[in-house]
Amino acid sequence: MGVRHLGVSGNSGFYAGALRRELGLRNRRHARGRAHVESYGGFPVVVYAPEDGRHGNFHEPAYSAIATRREWMRRFDKIHAQGRSLPKPLLDPNRRWRELDSSMSSDALLMNVFCTPGVMESAALKRMLGVESDDAPVFGWKARVPLSSGRFDRTEVDMRWGNLLIESKLTESDFQCRDAGIVEAYRDFDSVFDRELLPRVELRIKRRREAVELVEEFTQEWEPPCEDDGAEARIFQAEIVERADEQQPRVPAYASYQLIRNVLAAYAQGASFCVIHDERRPDLREAWFRVMAAVRSADVRVRCQVLTWQELVPLLPPDLQQFLESKYGIAAPGQAASAWDVGVETP
Repeated sequence: MGVRHLGVSGNSGFYAGALRRELGLRNRRHARGRAHVESYGGFPVVVYAPEDGRHGNFHEPAYSAIATRREWMRRFDKIHAQGRSLPKPLLDPNRRWRELDSSMSSDALLMNVFCTPGVMESAALKRMLGVESDDAPVFGWKARVPLSSGRFDRTEVDMRWGNLLIESKLTESDFQCRDAGIVEAYRDFDSVFDRELLPRVELRIKRRREAVELVEEFTQEWEPPCEDDGAEARIFQAEIVERADEQQPRVPAYASYQLIRNVLAAYAQGASFCVIHDERRPDLREAWFRVMAAVRSADVRVRCQVLTWQELVPLLPPDLQQFLESKYGIAAPGQAASAWDVGVETP
């Protein structure tokens, strides 16, 4: 389905594209000496493969810790949605690409941080997040969000740590959109939200969707012309898209569906909820505030928070801080990350 936003910030594509470009160049440098391939396309994405007990997309202590926990290692069972369009792994051509192999994966970033030894034991980090449990984090936790029908939506939440639910974001364009009928079918929807204050969109239906490089990207649909096409071909392609767009029926929908669903999950569980995003994505923070403005109860609002990866950095082990700065450009607030566009060949 296509999306037409009504009153929602139009800067998401700009911020997401800029961050993807930076991460692409940082990972092109980071990938040297590590098993990897680059995706096809105008600006390639680095995808890593496991090799000799390590994985290029992961901080080595984090990956070693993941390998010792079967429940964490199961996250690698999730196949990359566009894996068949990627070059074959060089070391094992029969291996299928996983979502956690992608350098753009926010789930991989989440596990890099919270699986590194010493992080989940940090009292300072627990205080920041409001976590009191000594249990290990659960990744891909199946929420039970009640529906008006008496059934449950068991969509995944990125992480549960004690009584805290976490949504992890990096290069995704937004928090996804969903048909209004589906969103309004949640049992507690009107108890938690003032529906008139939630950001709305329109979804186009009966329109083909383009396969995209990034597994968490859902908004770009029409295949662009080839780089070798001339100006006339590009204009012709744009006219096709515009005509087809206007002819497609639209249905009312809500923006930031993931936020709405996860707030409802936290409400049903009596839990807290936190969004962690990159400070280079102010558009995501704006989307979060738009949803929070529609929350009716002060009690629910105080159990919801938003943080940046950069705000977590001072509380993390020094070796992990160095890894995040080099691979992701994530540095502590007030500190500049190293240059990312020097000494790296651009496509």
